[in-house]
Amino acid sequence: MRKLWAVIVLMFLLSGCKSDERILERLGMVQTSSYDLSQDNLLKVTSSIPVVNPESESRRELLVVEADSIKEARLQFSRKTELFVVSGQLRNVLFGLNLTKAGLGDYVDTLMRDPSVALGVRVSVVDGDAGTLLSRNYKQHADTGQYVDHLLEKEGSSNSIPQITLYEFSRDYNDDGIDAIAPIIKETEDHVIVEGIACFEQDRYRMKIPAADGILFALLRGSLKQGEVALNLGEDGGRKRIVMFSSLVSQRKLKVIRSENPPFKVKINVSIEGSVLEYTGSLRLQNKADRQELEHEISAKLSSEGNQMIRNLQQHHVDSLGIGQYVRNSLSHRAWKGTDWSKVYPSVEVEFHPKVIIKDYGKYN
Repeated sequence: MRKLWAVIVLMFLLSGCKSDERILERLGMVQTSSYDLSQDNLLKVTSSIPVVNPESESRRELLVVEADSIKEARLQFSRKTELFVVSGQLRNVLFGLNLTKAGLGDYVDTLMRDPSVALGVRVSVVDGDAGTLLSRNYKQHADTGQYVDHLLEKEGSSNSIPQITLYEFSRDYNDDGIDAIAPIIKETEDHVIVEGIACFEQDRYRMKIPAADGILFALLRGSLKQGEVALNLGEDGGRKRIVMFSSLVSQRKLKVIRSENPPFKVKINVSIEGSVLEYTGSLRLQNKADRQELEHEISAKLSSEGNQMIRNLQQHHVDSLGIGQYVRNSLSHRAWKGTDWSKVYPSVEVEFHPKVIIKDYGKYN
């Protein structure tokens, strides 16, 4: 009799679990989602879902809706597919340029509050319509979402662009001493290209750092463990003098000095070590004096371009380097709260002082 009752109870327990079933073939696991501002000022959401059916000709299913919010878009998705749409495998979120100019704060906050969305999801900006880029099919890539994911991961590993996660974007957006950044990409005729770094003032896009200046931006923003940069040092006898500086390792130190006018002066001192992979000038790098001369030339070139980048950031009122964090730490809490950093920041005197050391230079004759 006891065995019979045990079987009956077990049957009830098993039947009660049916509502929690998640059969793989019935799940629509979103891997990439894009968000754009439509012409009607609605949120256009495009989501890419891999197709697991081996008999299907298509490798992915695209869902596109226009809604007032991300949550409403998900409800509309459920009415357009037989799959249970879930976000647990989301890897990338792409924001169209029009939406970034209008402000991302509410959308980032919604994603952050969703327990099914991982904090490590990558955030990127699309120069154009993000949904259009995600919907494109590129012949050499079966899944555009995965293509973009691998592209951003590869470029981020060399520090040419930052790898910004949902957590990092939200952290910097909510911090009063630094502004958020994100990589910016663009579709071309047959490829997706990395255009550079999108810089925000609070939650709104303001300017772009070109991809060619990505390493310089990384040197200004923090310390590097890996990177490479090509610099044009001018001409020598009508011939361009190019140096390829690789295996970069840097250490950044930022010092805040109180003054009257402007109220703050900031010095960014960066020590940089690296290897010369290519050099087309007349200096003989096996000679210590010539090597030191090249180090001074590289330092001067980086200093000139870095200080110009800082002025550009200040003109656009974006503190992408986090200078405000160091100023805040140099003040009392009351003094910082009494400082309107958004108004003070453009007038702060910031100086970039790089010091370059060539650790090795290969074989030169």
